[in-house]
Amino acid sequence: MNAYLEGHLAPVPDEISAVDLTVEGTLPEELSGRYFRNGPNPRPGEDPGHWFTGHGMIHGVRIRDGRAEWYRNRWVRTNLFTDGAAFLTDKGFDRSAVQANTHVIHHADKILALVEVGLPYELDRELNTVGACDFGGRLTTSGMTAHPKELDGELHFFGYGFGPPYLTYHRLDAKGELVESRVIDVPGPTMMHDFAVTENYVIWLDLPVVFDFDKIGRTMPYSWNDSYGARLGVMKRTGEVTWFDVDPCYVFHVGNAREDASGRVVLDGVRYTPESFNSTWEQIGGERNPAAHLVGASLHRWTLDLATGRATERQLDDRAVEFPTFNEDRLGRSSRYLYAVTEGEVVKYDIESGASLAAPVGGHAGEAVFVPAFDARAEDDGWLMSIVDDRLLVQEAAGLETVATVRLPRRVPAGFHGSWIAD
Repeated sequence: MNAYLEGHLAPVPDEISAVDLTVEGTLPEELSGRYFRNGPNPRPGEDPGHWFTGHGMIHGVRIRDGRAEWYRNRWVRTNLFTDGAAFLTDKGFDRSAVQANTHVIHHADKILALVEVGLPYELDRELNTVGACDFGGRLTTSGMTAHPKELDGELHFFGYGFGPPYLTYHRLDAKGELVESRVIDVPGPTMMHDFAVTENYVIWLDLPVVFDFDKIGRTMPYSWNDSYGARLGVMKRTGEVTWFDVDPCYVFHVGNAREDASGRVVLDGVRYTPESFNSTWEQIGGERNPAAHLVGASLHRWTLDLATGRATERQLDDRAVEFPTFNEDRLGRSSRYLYAVTEGEVVKYDIESGASLAAPVGGHAGEAVFVPAFDARAEDDGWLMSIVDDRLLVQEAAGLETVATVRLPRRVPAGFHGSWIAD
């Protein structure tokens, strides 16, 4: 059996619901909403060929009045899941025949399950699937990244494709209407998983993991390609892009980005070397023990100087981490704190001082989602929520103390990204 079907990655066989969950500690009274987290979960007997390509399943916990009212898990009922629809047809790509397994977000009164190769799927607050969403027929190229960025009420996102146009930038307004789409010139079919925004710029990651025709039908068809090159792009809102060559690397996930007092663009992200990327790609493709898949990916900072055209890079920590998060009220602006996870810890970075704090969680740490306090007086005034095996962990973001543990009725497979959706 492939490693992505075993251990803490092993899928669960069915959908269940449970009510009145046991809470150890005290859930903050002001937490009223739903924590949803997405991840791949193939059906029993299915082998998708790669950890990234199982059907999407959302795990949800409803919290209100200091209680955990319910847990439920539901597959996202895409056309691929319900009908076995083919992504590639004689008419081209069916962008609704996707897994919708990577993220779940809320924007303009819609809850969307995301995967970057196709259309998002709308869900309701009880995790029922509403259907594929193409924003009134306006999303016509590629798909929608699993990592859109909401800044000042607008949602910035992109799609990348296997053929031209390889990269397209999109923007939704606060009402959820697609108001801008623009092709960005990149040389080939790069796997661009994430990007960043600041108050005035969009930052692109044009890196050397590209579509690999030889892998079609066997596994997720992307491979490291030394000849592709590595660069970061800073795009003005008018569309002009300034490109900066960087050392060969790959970045699945960025932290925050900002413009400093000198007008330089500063980006934090988790950087893989060519060696650590290839090792990771083999592991999550089932070829090695996935327990080591974070080794070699560490927090870095790139500073991009538009005046000189120079990029500088600095490693911020030698700890192996992933899934960087922060208080997204500071998205695109100056921020001090960044959170990440290791195999068994949640880590908090003080970007200003260089200090860090790690809290063991007693299991496989999932992405720690920041939830701001209602009357926050500081950037780290709030909580972190993460799924750790069969628990929803709630920590104070300031010192990483655990304030509550919600006992879930089953183990939740290691997955990807989630959101707190307040009432």
